[in-house]
Amino acid sequence: MHNLKNATMLLAMLAGLALGSAQPAAAEVTEVRLARQYGLSYLPLIVMEERKLIEKHAKAAGLGTIKVTWSTLGGGAPMNEALLSNSIDFVSAGVAPMITLWAKTNGAVKAVAPFDASPLYLNSSNPAVRTIRDLSDKDRIALPSPKLSIQAVVLQMATAKEFGQEQYARLDRLTVAMKHPDAMVALLSGKSEITAHLTGPPFSSQELEARPPRIHKVLDSYDVLGGPHTFNVLYGTSAFHQKNPRVSAAVFSALEDAIAIINRDKRAAAELYIRVTRTRESLGDVLALLNNPQTSYTTTPQNVTKFSSFMYRIGTIKSKPRDWKDLFFPNVHAKKGS
Repeated sequence: MHNLKNATMLLAMLAGLALGSAQPAAAEVTEVRLARQYGLSYLPLIVMEERKLIEKHAKAAGLGTIKVTWSTLGGGAPMNEALLSNSIDFVSAGVAPMITLWAKTNGAVKAVAPFDASPLYLNSSNPAVRTIRDLSDKDRIALPSPKLSIQAVVLQMATAKEFGQEQYARLDRLTVAMKHPDAMVALLSGKSEITAHLTGPPFSSQELEARPPRIHKVLDSYDVLGGPHTFNVLYGTSAFHQKNPRVSAAVFSALEDAIAIINRDKRAAAELYIRVTRTRESLGDVLALLNNPQTSYTTTPQNVTKFSSFMYRIGTIKSKPRDWKDLFFPNVHAKKGS
């Protein structure tokens, strides 16, 4: 009886091991939830959704058919709230909100990868404002999330550069939280309190090209950072990454696939963007933005350390990453990032 009992236990253990090895994907989620924002910067995520690239790479990884759900949110603050509340698995925002959440969670939130580098412009309708020194209490600057968004941090970096480190928050009182499409409408209307908008493509170019010409550029983030920088990143929690390694890998592969598709045929990518977003921009205008040498779609981090170092110096984050790799999952560690 004793030998029979031992044999039974051994068979049960072997059966359990066999079951676990036969069904490794069962432990991973069967639905992955992602969120993106407005604008041409999020084109890789649009391509991922429209081409069903996550589904494609998940199936290739042996995960079978998984459900992919997409949402659209307007700013880094709601993105971070959605991730912390576990209502979204992967969110996308400027690099600054990701760094904020990385520090707030002691590294429990990290970026999967960046997906674009693009300059941010501070555009103004006030003819008296030629530099940020000319901004006054009569001006209001629209951006997604005051103090948190990458636009807000770029403004602080420019202010510190212009007025001195201790004056980094000098212009924060002028900022107003608005989604980019609403901010552009407000700026162009000339009938609201908004006299400036800190934004990226396509909104930045649409404002400058509006007729009659009333909008001018005051600031370029590439000048502030001393060169090209990562704009947006896709990020999630370490807990999800550890529990769902193959799903996470499929998401990263889909992102790289989407970027390759864009860079291979920008005209087709522009047509897709126009169809999905229903923008009023012409194909020529969108294509011109995609061909702009200042804009690139890439998963290589660029000048991310300059953001984190500044945010640490002014006290926005209380812990400083050792280098840019601390902020990212291993997906991109082999890249020549900065």
